[in-house]
This record gives sequence, structure tokens and C-alpha cells, in this order.
Amino acid sequence: MPPGKTLIILGLILVAAGLLLHFSGRIPFLGRLPGDIHIEKENFSFYFPLGSCLLFSLVLSLLFWLFKR
Repeated sequence: MPPGKTLIILGLILVAAGLLLHFSGRIPFLGRLPGDIHIEKENFSFYFPLGSCLLFSLVLSLLFWLFKR
């Protein structure tokens, strides 16, 4: 793959990631999917967005597969 095309694809991915981070507070289901782990105790809070990570990975895999074709 030529370096120019690689840089364009990486730039688009960075823009998409930036938009996702900027609007993540406005997406109602992000961070509250089934499978997201949230544990709260008196002086302790643990949060791991497993369901959100799986969804994000699935979307990225689909995008990479489409760009590869």
C-alpha cells in the first residue's frame, strides 16, 4: 500500500476516534452496554467497558475489512 493512502486512512481513523471521544457523552448507550463491568464499593470504584470495547472492535474490524477490499 502506498504511503499516501496509508496516511489518509490513518488520518480518517484518527478523526473518527476524535469525534467518538468528543460526542461520547451524547451517545446514550455507550458505556452502559450489557457486559460493561461496573463495581462500586465504599471507597472503591471499578469500571471496565467490556461490551463497549467489543462493539468498538467489531466496528473497527468491519471498517478495516472494507478498506482492504
